[in-house]
Amino acid sequence: MLKTNFNIKSPKKEIVPFLKEKIDNLTKPKGSLGRLEKLAVQIGTIQQTLSPSLNHPHHIVFGGDHGITAEGVSYSPPEVTPQMVFNFMEGGAGINFLARQHNIQMKIVDSGINYDFESSDQLIDLKVRKGTRNYLHEKAITREEFDLCIERGAQVVKECHNAGCNVISFGEMGIGNTSSSSLWMTCLTGIPLDQCVGAGSGFDSEGVKRKYSILKQALDNYKGDGSIIDILCYFGGYEMLMTVGAMLQAAELNMVILIDGFIMTNCILAASRLYPEVMEYSIFCHQGDEAGHRLVLDYLHARPLLNFGMRLGEGTGALCAYPLIDSSVRMINEMSSFKQASVTKYF
Repeated sequence: MLKTNFNIKSPKKEIVPFLKEKIDNLTKPKGSLGRLEKLAVQIGTIQQTLSPSLNHPHHIVFGGDHGITAEGVSYSPPEVTPQMVFNFMEGGAGINFLARQHNIQMKIVDSGINYDFESSDQLIDLKVRKGTRNYLHEKAITREEFDLCIERGAQVVKECHNAGCNVISFGEMGIGNTSSSSLWMTCLTGIPLDQCVGAGSGFDSEGVKRKYSILKQALDNYKGDGSIIDILCYFGGYEMLMTVGAMLQAAELNMVILIDGFIMTNCILAASRLYPEVMEYSIFCHQGDEAGHRLVLDYLHARPLLNFGMRLGEGTGALCAYPLIDSSVRMINEMSSFKQASVTKYF
């Protein structure tokens, strides 16, 4: 059981035929706007309205360090985590230009970075610990820390919602978190570990083999009880668990959740094992270039909007897809019906 409980209900489906009827009577052949129509139905169902809206979109980047990096599982050194957080704060990262382009407000959260930041209005300090423990040898996160992460991630989303936000996306910064995601993936899906492990930030084939060997040792060393929470604690990251809490809170608040790449897909996988209904609030935005991402998407029966060969993380794929989601809402709200436009139905 979670210390922080969420009241997540499946959106009522009675509105679905009315949404479809409205869309079918817009000035176009029936079904001709394809997935834009399906997105509009999903968002209208989440919001329980025939005129859905996307208000004050927010993007939250959670940052945390991973003890497993001591074993050389990442191409990038661990000091990159705080360095990139400074880059976010200065507006120079990939996620920054996308947030500016689409007028999305960013929040940057220190969930557990191994660095002492000075107080800043640009960084939310929710640090649980300066990096997780090394799960090659021990559990990365204690149960008490798990509960704290879920609670703090949820609180950030509450603040966004209180500011008028009803659509939210998430990203991460944490060297080593593709390793943790791979272990969550294999434990929660049963997909063999070798199919879950990829290049991360840049390993060649030999590097991937070394990474797999270390993660296989960590998995073999696992002596937990096999429960969902124990797996999330043993192999998790603080930024990943805060994301899980954030996703669950967003679903409870009937917010639209935009899912980014490999790490965020494994976070929604974890969230769905705690509360399956969270999936109905989620839009999968892109299939990344990390090995295993397609497999976990298939496991979740998720069909992403984009496949651009991206693997940057930070939430960049979610923000790239945002205009398509915006288009779906504009379609249902701004297109004229056949009656309004005095056009004869032509299908």
